[in-house]
Order: sequence, then C-alpha cells, then structure tokens
Amino acid sequence: MICGDETQIKTTKVKMDYSTFTFELDRDADGVVIEVASLYARLESLTDTRDRRGLRYPLPLILVALVLGKLAGEDKPEGIAAWAQLRHHLFRQAFGVTQPRMPHANTYRRILQTIVRVDELAAVVDGFLAELPEASTAQHYALDGKTLRGSRPSGERSGLHLLAVYLPGTGLTLRQLAVAEETNEIPVAQHALKSLDLQGKIVTGDALHTQRETSALIVEAGGDYVWLAKDNQARLHQDIAQLFAPEVYVPGFSPGPSDFRTAQQVNKGHGRIEKRRLTVSSLLAESSDWPGLAQVFHLHRLITNLHGEVLRDEVVYGLTSLTAAEADPRELLTFQRRHWAIESELHYRRDVSLGEDACRCQHRPMAQALAILNNLVIALLLRQHNPNMPQAQRFYNAHPDRALNLLFRAPARL
Repeated sequence: MICGDETQIKTTKVKMDYSTFTFELDRDADGVVIEVASLYARLESLTDTRDRRGLRYPLPLILVALVLGKLAGEDKPEGIAAWAQLRHHLFRQAFGVTQPRMPHANTYRRILQTIVRVDELAAVVDGFLAELPEASTAQHYALDGKTLRGSRPSGERSGLHLLAVYLPGTGLTLRQLAVAEETNEIPVAQHALKSLDLQGKIVTGDALHTQRETSALIVEAGGDYVWLAKDNQARLHQDIAQLFAPEVYVPGFSPGPSDFRTAQQVNKGHGRIEKRRLTVSSLLAESSDWPGLAQVFHLHRLITNLHGEVLRDEVVYGLTSLTAAEADPRELLTFQRRHWAIESELHYRRDVSLGEDACRCQHRPMAQALAILNNLVIALLLRQHNPNMPQAQRFYNAHPDRALNLLFRAPARL
C-alpha cells in the first residue's frame, strides 16, 4: 500500500508487504516487495515520541533518507538533506510523500538528538547485521575501541568512546557500546561478549583486554582467545619472556626441554617491508594459573623501508587458549595480523569515507546514533564485495533504487 505523510508502511505477520514504485526494485504482480525481515520493517518498531498531530514524515522514512544519503556519499545532515531533496520524486513515489519538500537538515538533527533511542536503534541494526550470512560463518571476533574526536565538548578531555566487536574481512560490526567516562573498555567488552554466542569463536584484542575474567568468560562460553601480554599483566608477561629468553648453557648439563615451533611471514607494500616471526610453546600450560591458557608465543616484528633502514623493531609476547593441535604458529600469526583489520576496514572507513571524526557533533546520543548508521552503511556497501567504498558510494548515488533494495530485502537475500 502507499503510505501518506502521517502514516507508516505497516508490516504484518504475513510474509510480504507491498507498495508501488516505478524504479528497479523487487516486484511481483501486486507491486514492490518490502520483506518483513528487512531493515525498513525493523525500523518501524522504533519508538516515535512525536505528537501525531501535524506529523509530516514517518520516523522510518527519515532514517531511510539518512542511510540512503550516506550510501550515496553524503556524511553531514546538510548534504543528506540536499541529496534527498534532489531525489524528492523517489520518496514521493516510494512512500507517498505529499509534502513539497523533504525534511530540512535540522529535522534530521532533531530526530537523532531527541527522538531516536540509541539502544533501540542499536538493537535493530545489530539484529539485522547478525542475520547476514557472513555473521553466522565468521570465526574471528576482534575487540577494539574508537574515540569520536568531533564529539569532544569544549573544555572536556575526550569525546565519546565506543567499543566495537568486529568480524574481520566481512565489514560487519556485531556490537558497538559506549564506554562511560568513569570506566574503561574492560567491563564494556565483557558485557558485549556475554551478549554473543561465543561457541567456536576466537576473540582477539589488544593488551588492555588481557584479563583473567574476560579470558574465563570466553573459555566457559566455548570460545577461545588470542591476547597480548604487556605490563598490565606484569607476572604473566615476565613468565612468557623468561620462557623465550636465550638459554644459558652450563658445561656438563643438557639443555632444558623445548617444544618451540616457529613461523615467519614477509609482506611488502606502501614502501615498507614487514617481517614477522612467531615462536610458540605449550610449556607454560601446566604451570600457569591463567584461565584456559594452552600456548604462549614470542612475536618479533621488523619493519624496514625499501633501502633497508629500520623503521620499527619490536618484540611482543602473547597467549592463547588454542592448543597446538588447534592453531599452529602460522595460524596465530594470521589471527594477530587480521585483528588489526578493525582499524583499516572499520575505523579508517568511518573516518575517511564517512567523515566521522570531521563531524563536529558534540551531542553524544546523536554522535552514537550516527556511528551506528556508519557501521550499517559500511556493511551494506561491502555486501557487493567492493572494497573501494568511494566507488561503491558513487554507484548508489547514481542508483538510489538499488540502495532501497538493500533496505527492503531480508538479510538472507542481500
């Protein structure tokens, strides 16, 4: 059915809902198909506290315009509002909009600041992304935090800090939670992990997350961890370093037992050569009281330029609950390297392609809502297996009807 300016497209318990379009959307004999499990149908469940009298634009329509604008390359409310106005015919024919203009930029701001509940929006987006095929087959969960620099109010030390659970190589963020100023990422990460099915999953994070409680939580849930050991776990760090320290041979005595296994990777790119050499051992598994510890490793990273000048030379130590039969040195090297995909695949794209840090949004709920939408946009853009986000955005700018397909289909059909 076509909705008016004061109503929403109503999804029911039947399989499909319909409207009429003249664009290249999924159609059958009755019109364009809006699937009940689609993102648009889920957005209709959000609480709208606005007075129904004089209501011009349904809440899902405004959020759809925000997502479509971002898919098309706009990252600020002014740009999104102008983009939507230039495509007023699309919204008129798609949603029955009778107003002569699409919402003003301030309307988008007001909706995100005072109407949208961040927890509800996060639940809708997280639920949608969790049903994508890649989410069910992913093995690796990466934990990392990001501060939204543009959200820092004048006179305060930092802006909104968000912790994400990301699936490397997929573009999918399963959870993203705010870290309160009076705490840090550790309890937030534990809360996020408790809400996920960790059976058969491997969780990685930086040294901050090398915590006994977090490790026990993961192992008890049927998952595994790969952590780094640094000064925040001084005793653990010392034990691992001592195990891999060069052995001092005493004449007349045999060297101590060793089960060391080693793998090496070399990568060249961006004018640099990076060599990583990882040595792993299971000798601490029996003597350590760290929850679930099965192996520890010594990782040497050497980065030089093409002329052989050393740019970085460091040694780090780590631990994992994966046994030697479950993960050899080469696999542990891969997990360590893939963990940082959260920086290049998620945080970098949010900052560079979606202008997140450049957005001077000091209203924290609005900043968090925009970050949620940014995660959604990255996942939708990479669904087409195009790692070049600007190129994908140019495509959807030219084909907004194709972008609407992404919002009207169930996750299994994307």
